[in-house]
Amino acid sequence: MAIVSFVGAGPGETDLITLKGYKLLSEADVVIYAGSLINTDLLDYCKDGAEKYDSAKMTLDDIVDRMEESVKNGKSVVRLQTGDFSIYGSIREQIEEMKKRGIKYQCVPGVSSFLGAASSMGVEYTVPEVAQSVIITRMAGRTPVPEGESLKSLAQHQTSMVIFLSVQGIRKVVEQLEEGGYPSDTPAAVIYKATWPDEKVVRGTLADIAEKVHDADIRRTALIMVGKFLGDEYNYSHLYDAGFSKMFRKKSK
Repeated sequence: MAIVSFVGAGPGETDLITLKGYKLLSEADVVIYAGSLINTDLLDYCKDGAEKYDSAKMTLDDIVDRMEESVKNGKSVVRLQTGDFSIYGSIREQIEEMKKRGIKYQCVPGVSSFLGAASSMGVEYTVPEVAQSVIITRMAGRTPVPEGESLKSLAQHQTSMVIFLSVQGIRKVVEQLEEGGYPSDTPAAVIYKATWPDEKVVRGTLADIAEKVHDADIRRTALIMVGKFLGDEYNYSHLYDAGFSKMFRKKSK
């Protein structure tokens, strides 16, 4: 029986889709894609005759109706979502509707934009003796965040942080982060459309990043990255120490 495959499209660059995702996309009879979010050049992988629908112009019912009709007609469906759908992917509401209608589905992960951003900038979120945790979050807006997950509360950890869907309010983001405990000289960066051909990176500190982002005219489709991992501080010497490596190999056996 035909099923619906949720496929993570990757962060933007077309060859950052997974091999499995590419195979499903190239064989799909119907593709429903997030037109306002994905790189539509990915649709060049579709086979001739594939039906393509931009979900930016569809309601939830429209999307699920199209899935149901297609599957009942024996057509394979790919729901192409931005980055990896497990982070701000909005697939939960789609899956709940599909369960109600008995539509079979599978999920194929993709490369999230926060991973693409780190790769583009050549940074590592987890740096020994600097930061060993990553907080992925967003600023409260039209959709609230749970109590205890405000930027101010999370900033108390002063670890690596990636903030989605918030660049339009970056001055408020900075204010909350500083109120929560990050010093004003904490390294910060904003990356617009990570891995896309028109990618743009702005670096600074919490003291000046908002002004730099304003000057660069970045208002959407960007991630805010904050933490010492963006700075010059690091200590990897023990990882390449012969004695440490020998001990690690011994424990791994």
